Amino acid sequence: MGMTMAEKILARASGRATVRPGEFVVGQPDFALLHDIFAAPVFDLLRECGVLAVWDRTRVAVVLDHLVPAPSVAAADVHRRIRGHVRDFGIAHFFDAGQGICHQLMAERGLVAPGQLLLGTDSHTTTAGALGVGGTGIGTSEMAYVLATGELWLQVPPTIRVDLRGRLGPAVMWKDAVLALAALLGADGAQYQALEFGGPAAAQVDLAGRLTIANMAVELGAKFGLFPADTVTLAHLRRCGVDAEPFAADPDAQYARTVPLDLDTLVPQVAGPHAVDRVRPVHEVEDLPIDQAFIGSCTNGRIEDLRVAARILAGRRVHPHTRLLVGPASRQVEQQAAREGLLATFLDAGAVLLPPGCGPCFGGHLGVLAPGERCIGAHNRNFAGRMGSPKAEIYLASPATVAASALYGRITDPRRLAETAGART
Repeated sequence: MGMTMAEKILARASGRATVRPGEFVVGQPDFALLHDIFAAPVFDLLRECGVLAVWDRTRVAVVLDHLVPAPSVAAADVHRRIRGHVRDFGIAHFFDAGQGICHQLMAERGLVAPGQLLLGTDSHTTTAGALGVGGTGIGTSEMAYVLATGELWLQVPPTIRVDLRGRLGPAVMWKDAVLALAALLGADGAQYQALEFGGPAAAQVDLAGRLTIANMAVELGAKFGLFPADTVTLAHLRRCGVDAEPFAADPDAQYARTVPLDLDTLVPQVAGPHAVDRVRPVHEVEDLPIDQAFIGSCTNGRIEDLRVAARILAGRRVHPHTRLLVGPASRQVEQQAAREGLLATFLDAGAVLLPPGCGPCFGGHLGVLAPGERCIGAHNRNFAGRMGSPKAEIYLASPATVAASALYGRITDPRRLAETAGART
């Protein structure tokens, strides 16, 4: 009997010929990822245990991305400690503040390859599944164990196959597709399962779209969110200087169930507070006033997202009662946006440009919400208190919908604007 992508990844990582859902395996990750919220406690724990070297310093990345620039003395001191740990442990891949969000950097630097296992101290490590990588989040004590030993136990998850069918219509983006999937499965519909994306439309999804969908797989409870490594994947990795082979499930793999997702009938979507699966078509909640709009994060801060938003905003001004924040996912994205004139378009429209990083998404700083305020954002979570006050409201949508809403000062269906035709990310 064949194996799903998740099963093949964990079989390889554990040195076994085959694995089956429900089995526990001891896997050896190919890479470990830490960011500034958890890195200092992880390295502190290693020192307390007398561990003064990691299992493989060339397969560890540390990224300062959540609290950048440091918004307080306490945050600055955490960054100082992390830099010291990185130096003392000889970590090979260190990305200081301003270089970008950890998940974006893993993809654009080609640090992982199809079929590999990536463990990170962030739930959105599932983003790596866009490259056919088994990325999943773990806790600080688990990460300390990984860094000390180079292994961790994992349970093999059953897999839900999502069959993508049809084509996206005008002004509909891949963010709308994953929001529709959240409505279909529910916020816990894939709890400790893998989501594997396939079907006749899977090859249409560009890398940016795959990163968006894999990123939000965890919002449905998934352990992994995986796309096959096909020509799209391999072309990206070649640009990163990485030679890789195609990677996919076996033809006779067994799935817990198969869920079809029809793209032909999909319209722009929005998730209302305070749950990612409270999804409705945008036109059903149009004209709800907003105070803030946000385009960015590890979900939708890529160059493709910024291009779509800039086309909508070009020659227009953000509504005077609305704040628009734009945060590129990495310095590389920021530089490309500058070369293409996108940053000038945002500034001319009245947007505030943020440094590459997580910023408003997790409510640390750079755009927190006051009680009673409402934000529409292209990020991944809308829990109460996620962006500041627990009395604020967060709506999730595509960059096209966010940009259109920023212009009108109200939640707006981007299909009102002809310039969005052809948006796909």
